[in-house]
Amino acid sequence: MEAITSILSGFRPALPLVVALGILAVLLFATRWLLEKRYANDSSRQYRQQLIMLAITAVGLIVVILASPLSEKQEGELLRLVGILFSGAIALSSTTLLGNALAGFMLRAVRSFRMGDFVSVGDHFGRVSGRGLFHTEIQTAQRDLITLPNLYLATNPVKVVRESGTIISAEVSLGYDVPRSRVEPLLLDAANAAELTDPFVHVVELGDYSVVYRVSGLLPDVKGLIRAQSRLREEMLDSLHAGDIEIVSPGFVNRRAVDDRVFVPPIAPVAKESEQSAGKTAEAVAFDKAEEAEAAEDLSVKYEEVGVQLEALKEQSKQAADRAEEEKIKLRIADLELVRERLERAIEEDS
Repeated sequence: MEAITSILSGFRPALPLVVALGILAVLLFATRWLLEKRYANDSSRQYRQQLIMLAITAVGLIVVILASPLSEKQEGELLRLVGILFSGAIALSSTTLLGNALAGFMLRAVRSFRMGDFVSVGDHFGRVSGRGLFHTEIQTAQRDLITLPNLYLATNPVKVVRESGTIISAEVSLGYDVPRSRVEPLLLDAANAAELTDPFVHVVELGDYSVVYRVSGLLPDVKGLIRAQSRLREEMLDSLHAGDIEIVSPGFVNRRAVDDRVFVPPIAPVAKESEQSAGKTAEAVAFDKAEEAEAAEDLSVKYEEVGVQLEALKEQSKQAADRAEEEKIKLRIADLELVRERLERAIEEDS
């Protein structure tokens, strides 16, 4: 009995530490389980999940130190050591995970791109399909997923295709025997047929054997970017061939047979509607995850906007001038609450 009492008395000073470690372990496990259940399919919220877990771990470490059976002097020294290590980690953040975390904060603050945007950084091009505390994920036109460290995005130029529209262009080289006055109208017709607005043509280069033309136009719907680039080139082929203009190299021209046959393919009818629907289907398959991530983020943004409107209407209701105005505001509040409930159900279904 005395032995058991001696063991318990020796264990009593460490009891707060054991309790603190147990509570921290349970809290981390429960928080992780709840967040993963809530945001499993919502890439836009995974960043928040990682940040919450990091904050709980940091606070838990300090609590464990304070609960340890150490003297006040030892606890102070240990806390100072943790502070020094944390400061050293910040100083070396350019080559550590903390560097990616700080870069993630910066990218969130700058807000240069969002879910579903087309981005180009280095040799990588695709749509943003996920954003985390340490990395950003983009989906390529081949449906592959590329994970880029946030530090890489923060230290390299990132080109973002504007949601309001972007200019796409294509080039073609033609011989000096083809008059420019014939080429430019045909290229403009091709851009209009590709449903580009405000098209224009530039002479890019006067080469030794050919002239390089570039036709450009504004694409309002950037979600069809990949298909629009292909369609512009298709329309250029059709338009130039319809105008009896050959698209051949000078070497090909110099070795032409004696019969002087013109190498322009016969014009064949093209099912434009089937081509457009096929293009939309191809892009929907290629960027499926990016589309889902953009839709989830849009729902979350709308949910927050409706919440802000509700708060503003509730304040207006308190300051209503008369009973009639107050009733109108209450009706609008009821409508917005219904919309908010629907958005909340949609977010839960996505997650």
